[in-house]
Amino acid sequence: MLLGYIEQRTDCIRKVLGASAAGIFRLLSGNFVKLVLLALAIASPIAWWAMSRWLLDFAYRIEIEWWMFAVAGLTAIAIALLTVSWQAIKAAVVNSVKSLRTE
Repeated sequence: MLLGYIEQRTDCIRKVLGASAAGIFRLLSGNFVKLVLLALAIASPIAWWAMSRWLLDFAYRIEIEWWMFAVAGLTAIAIALLTVSWQAIKAAVVNSVKSLRTE
């Protein structure tokens, strides 16, 4: 709660000082993309191992290819970036002077 409040004030101050919407987007998206990549690095080997073991029980099975994990990872990154872009647009549109004046 407190961390979100501090980040919100920081974003407002950055906007007042002349930060562009693209700059705010880069600031917000960098952390999310790092977290998604970390989650992919942890989850991909576990998912590959679990799916390989599960597919052994079927008579007709497929091999798990690397591109399946790449598509899942790109989809997760795209969803994270869409979410962050929505929040960045909201931060870029708000009048920062009014929000800082009321705090």
